[in-house]
Amino acid sequence: MTETVLATHDLSRTYGRSLALDGVSLTVRKGDIYGLVGRNGAGKTTLMRLVTGQSIPTEGALELFGQTGRELLQARQRTGAMIEVPSFAPFLTAKENLEYYRLQRGIPGKQTVDEVLELVGLRDTGKKKFKSFSLGMKQRLGLALALMNHPDFLILDEPINGLDPEGVAEFRALLLRLNQERETTILISSHILTELSSVATCYGFLERGGLLEEISAQTLHERCRTCLRLTVNDAARAAMLLQTELGTENFEVLPGNVIELYDHLDRPQEVSGALASGGVALLGMEQKSADLEAYFLKLIGGGKQ
Repeated sequence: MTETVLATHDLSRTYGRSLALDGVSLTVRKGDIYGLVGRNGAGKTTLMRLVTGQSIPTEGALELFGQTGRELLQARQRTGAMIEVPSFAPFLTAKENLEYYRLQRGIPGKQTVDEVLELVGLRDTGKKKFKSFSLGMKQRLGLALALMNHPDFLILDEPINGLDPEGVAEFRALLLRLNQERETTILISSHILTELSSVATCYGFLERGGLLEEISAQTLHERCRTCLRLTVNDAARAAMLLQTELGTENFEVLPGNVIELYDHLDRPQEVSGALASGGVALLGMEQKSADLEAYFLKLIGGGKQ
């Protein structure tokens, strides 16, 4: 049975009268790259702050590596996190900033700083001061800080924000290397959903503080596969005809007399003919495939508003 790294149980957090997180129960298992998807204000950062101990739950509980309560402090030593850009000294170099944190946190091995700078592509910044770093370089240094204690669980909030396309590609490769070679479990949020879809093994969809759905990447891929989208005047009769005339049950009936058919993609005339012969008016037909963004928008359209 796969080890559970993080489990939250009806986790909630309020700030005054504002409900930032509303009874969230999710599970991150060892080896996952868990993509946290949600609009700004959906509760992604709040959840990460609760996991890292930067905030305290109003209600509910969480487990980290099977530990709860007072034992969470020890479990959190196995995590690394980048939630927003950490506070770095503006007039120190990348190496000097990391060395300061290494000593402050009691992380052994002076070579650790050089290793993580090499890992995130900042080894050659030399004497350049932090105040002169681009936003992308600041993001990389934040990631380097999160990696200094060789964490088993890495928590990243919008980590590719500010990176150019080349930097995004390098960051993607780094995450996959950490996950596959070091077996690092990763919880990551990003508003660039195409990038999440290239690394994530599972997803949690947040909307207005609530968890709408947890889904594996494999199941999501199946749901987002190419289909014929049929708009008809009678979806119930059309569904019957697809079964009796075309011999398929590989379709989904949606509201508004819409059917998404996953068979016969290369035979649209056969589909329209079967419907017409059965007395169903075909009002529209298009071939479509959904991506992560389209799936999310469809999900929140049917979620709580």
